[in-house]
Amino acid sequence: MWCPAIQTHGELLHWHPHIHVLITCGAFTSEGDFLELPEFEMEQLLVAWQDAVFALYLAEEKIEPAVVENMRTWEHSEFSVDQSVLLPEGDQAGIERLMQYMTRCPFSLSRLVKVSDTGQIVYHTEKQACRAFLDPNGDGTQAGVKRNFQILPPLDFLAEFTQHIPAKGSHLIRYYGWYSNKSRGMRKKAVVEASAEPSSENSDSAVAATRCSQTWAMLIKRVYEADPLNCPQCGGQMKVVSFIEPPQSDVIEDILHGHQSGAMVGGLWHSSAPRAPPEPEDLVLELDAAYTDSSIGSPDAAEQPQELTYVDINTFLATF
Repeated sequence: MWCPAIQTHGELLHWHPHIHVLITCGAFTSEGDFLELPEFEMEQLLVAWQDAVFALYLAEEKIEPAVVENMRTWEHSEFSVDQSVLLPEGDQAGIERLMQYMTRCPFSLSRLVKVSDTGQIVYHTEKQACRAFLDPNGDGTQAGVKRNFQILPPLDFLAEFTQHIPAKGSHLIRYYGWYSNKSRGMRKKAVVEASAEPSSENSDSAVAATRCSQTWAMLIKRVYEADPLNCPQCGGQMKVVSFIEPPQSDVIEDILHGHQSGAMVGGLWHSSAPRAPPEPEDLVLELDAAYTDSSIGSPDAAEQPQELTYVDINTFLATF
C-alpha cells in the first residue's frame, strides 16, 4: 500500500512543489506471507526524480537541453529524496499525524501574525516567534538559518496564496493497494455478501438521500450558524418530505393554497395579473452629468474627461 500526496507549498506560502509518499515496509501475499520491501537506493531515486522532471519540462518546451546538462553539473541541484521518517508497527496515532501533515492546507490563520495599518501581512512558519535576519557578515549565516516569516503587501499575499489552488478536476492525493478504490469496493462488496440482511437499490438510495440531506443541512448550519431543519415556530426538528423541481409551479400553488392533503399552510398564494410593458413616453432617460442638454450639442464639451474623486470606504458605505 502506498499513498502519494502532491504539495506545492513549504513552510511559507512560496512555490515549493514536492511529493510525500506513505508506503508500507512490505506486503502480504494471498497465502498470508509477508514480503519485506528492500531498502531504497536513494541515489537511483534521486536520478530518476531528476530525469522525470527534466523530461517533463523538455516535453513542454519550457527548458533547453543545454540548460539541463548545465544543471546536472551543479553541486546543489535543489533535487532531494528523503526517507528518514519511519513509523513503527501499530502506531496509528503517528500515521494519522503524518497524513494530516501530508494533506495540510497551504495557509493557516494561526500563522497570520498581524495586518499592519498599511495592509502588509506578516506570516510565519510553524515556529511561534519570528527570528530576525542574521548579519550577512557574521558567522551565523554559514549554518544556513532559514527565514521563518514573510512580510507581504496585500496583492502579493493573495498571489502567493492563490497559486496553490489546484486546477479543476486535478487530484492531489492518490491511493494504491489497500486504500485504492478497487480494494475498498471489493471489501465493501464482501461485507455486503457476508451479511444476512438483504440490500436493495431502494434502501441504498434512501441511505444516500439521507446522507445528502444531512450534508447540505450541516453545511448551511456551519456557514450561516442556523439549522435549516429547525422549525422557526415550534423549534422542532423538520425532515425533507419531497423535492419540487421545475416545471411544477402548479404543485407549489396547490401547497400554498392549502389544497394538498396534509398541508399545514394555506392562504399563502397571492395571484397577480401580469404586468403590461411600459409605454415609450413613460420612459425617462437619465443622462450623465457630462452629457447635459447644453453639452450634447457641443462635441468639444462632451469629450471633456470627467474628474475622478477619491472617496474613502466609510463615505462610500454611508451613501447606501
